[in-house]
Amino acid sequence: MARQPYKRLFTPGPLTTSRTVKEAMLVDLGSREDEFIAVVRDVRQRLLKVGGVSQTQGYEAVLLQGSGTFGIEAVLSSAIPPHDKPLILVNGAYGERMLAIAARHGLAADALRWPENQITDPAAVQRRIEEDPAITHVAVVHSETSTGLLNPIEEIGSRVKAARRSFIVDAMSSFGAVPLSLESSHIDFLISSANKCLEGVPGFCFVLARKESLQACQGNARTLSLDLFEQWRGLEANGQFRFTPPTHAILAFAQALRELDAEGGVAGRAKRYRANHAALMAGMTSLGFRPFLPPEHQGWVISAFHDPGDPAFQFEEFYQRLARRGLIIYPGKLGQIPCFRIGNIGRLTANDIHELLDAVAAVLQAMNVAVPVAPPRLDPANP
Repeated sequence: MARQPYKRLFTPGPLTTSRTVKEAMLVDLGSREDEFIAVVRDVRQRLLKVGGVSQTQGYEAVLLQGSGTFGIEAVLSSAIPPHDKPLILVNGAYGERMLAIAARHGLAADALRWPENQITDPAAVQRRIEEDPAITHVAVVHSETSTGLLNPIEEIGSRVKAARRSFIVDAMSSFGAVPLSLESSHIDFLISSANKCLEGVPGFCFVLARKESLQACQGNARTLSLDLFEQWRGLEANGQFRFTPPTHAILAFAQALRELDAEGGVAGRAKRYRANHAALMAGMTSLGFRPFLPPEHQGWVISAFHDPGDPAFQFEEFYQRLARRGLIIYPGKLGQIPCFRIGNIGRLTANDIHELLDAVAAVLQAMNVAVPVAPPRLDPANP
């Protein structure tokens, strides 16, 4: 097969990975080999460290085959007994997805909703728990991938803890790039994925959990392959997955975690992503694009922009013209609002963002969409 041209992915994942992460997959290991089992053990310990906790503090890391949604479903169908009642906080498509998973498993879930451009209100969460003593769990998306919005999980977690409920956090698009501690945020279950801010490749997700909360899952699962407790028990027993693991993806992820450390950990990665985001915002607004979110709610992982009002703009043509230049963005994921998304994560720098902005300006001109001014250049070291 001819080698495919190199593309840069300005998406929330899968994303652009380093050459060394790709090269780590050029090794074939058996899933029962001691070498691979040692890699899995090391990855589990490193993930807890990224979450600011450790096994000695009473936390565990569980790897699961599949995308991040598999991890969400594993937690909701294993951690919540059939007759318990979760409260799901919704202000975007991924909160709605959690609600859909709960419904599929017959859970009598309640929902608190906010508009897609507003963060969740911790006080409203507390009031709902006080009004309904039947609520046993609270679940929220940290970084809503549909918009890039960051929800205040520490404040929510404090109120959930005070109410003695269990706290579940979808940290798919934040873990590894937004500093957080499971302990200080009072998180019982955190779910994320290899192919997001930790810059691995798709193939598995993971759950970080309080050990006592994980043990309480025994016997709750409504599926075999997504039984979170049994997956953990298997890993603890012999270091092996219950079913065939994505060996190459895990080897790549081990390298990605080493590169996270080399960059300065979560703080170092957040610095680069924030510089990417600052360059993107400055350039896109200068081209006439309006961000969907107000700045105070906008994270630095992914950003949504309104389609311009110019009738000459058609997103599919815009997307394809950029793709032919090797630059991949994402369509919108909002209700009825025409938007598209651009990610700042993966092995990208502010220079990559500037190249994207130059291409956006050129494509708009080719489409006869008005371009007010050239995108400004920001110093990546001083955004």
